[in-house]
Amino acid sequence: MNTTEKARILRKNMTKQERILWTFLRKKNINNLKFRRQYPIGNYIVDFICNEKKLIIEIDGGQHNENKNITYDQERTKYLESKGYKVIRFWNNDIDNNIDGVYSDILKYLMNS
Repeated sequence: MNTTEKARILRKNMTKQERILWTFLRKKNINNLKFRRQYPIGNYIVDFICNEKKLIIEIDGGQHNENKNITYDQERTKYLESKGYKVIRFWNNDIDNNIDGVYSDILKYLMNS
């Protein structure tokens, strides 16, 4: 299965936190900017992307705290940054408990880019 097919499956099976954040990002809700979800870049699929601002937003669950995943995420981020993207990450509990803060952090980045 290629990354486009995987991305299509991931879009149909978003996590609760991805669905919550997507309600804020979709339909140009933030500064009239277009975000896409589960977007393939190279061999990776990013959670959310705004190509116009070269911004990638990742939502991480607890598994991202495991050593093997920390290393994988670092390599992935390095690759994405080498392509000119800025990667910002939020934990699931940030989405669950502080969505206003997450929204504010995203706005701050967009205003400064």
